[in-house]
Amino acid sequence: MEEFRQKRNDVLAQAVIKGLSSRNMTGYHVHTKEEALKLALGLIPEKSKVTGGGSLTVQQIGLEEALEKGNYEFVNRRKTAGAEKRAAEEFAYSADVFIGSVNAVTADGVLVNIDGNANRVSAYAYGPKKLVLIAGMNKVAPDFDAALKRARNEAAVINVQRFGLKTPCTKTGTCMDCKSPDTICCQFLITRYSLHKDRIHLILVDEELGY
Repeated sequence: MEEFRQKRNDVLAQAVIKGLSSRNMTGYHVHTKEEALKLALGLIPEKSKVTGGGSLTVQQIGLEEALEKGNYEFVNRRKTAGAEKRAAEEFAYSADVFIGSVNAVTADGVLVNIDGNANRVSAYAYGPKKLVLIAGMNKVAPDFDAALKRARNEAAVINVQRFGLKTPCTKTGTCMDCKSPDTICCQFLITRYSLHKDRIHLILVDEELGY
C-alpha cells in the first residue's frame, strides 16, 4: 500500500512544484526528514543571519538543532521571552533567511497561512531575503477552499490546543469563527505569487509533519 501512496505523492508533489514555479517560487520534493534537512541546509549559506517563527516542522526535521550547532548567526525566537522575543521578531526583517512551514499549500502552488501575532506571516510577506519552508505532504490541499479549511479547521485548532489557549474550537474541534481574546486566527496570508523570483523555497516531504 505504501508503494501506491508514494506514487500518488510523487505525482502530486510534481504538480505543486510546477504550480510554485509558475508563481516565481521554487519547490522541491524529498522522501524523508533526513533528506529535507540536508536540502534545507544546502539553501542556507554559512554565516547567514537566520531566524524563524517557531515551526514544529522545522523542529521535527532537526533544522533548528543543526543551525544552533553550525556556523550561522541563528536567532531562535522560540527560546526567547519578553523584550528579547520582540528583538528576535524584529531581527527577522533584516535576516538573510527565515525558516518555517505553511498551514496549507494548494495543488497549484498557493501558500495559505494563519497567524496570531503576525510576526511569521509578516516576515513571509516582506523582509528576509530568502524563505526556506518545509511541509509534509499532509499539508497539500486540492484547491484554495480546501487549503483554507485545512488551515482554519485543522492547523489552527491543533495549534490553539498546543499553546493551551482558550477558544471555542478547543471544545468543538473545528473553527467557530470566534473573536476570542485568545484567537490565533488574526492574520491570513495568501501567497499566490512572489514578486522576487526564487525568494520563496518550499521543500515537500513524504512524511506527516506539523499540523
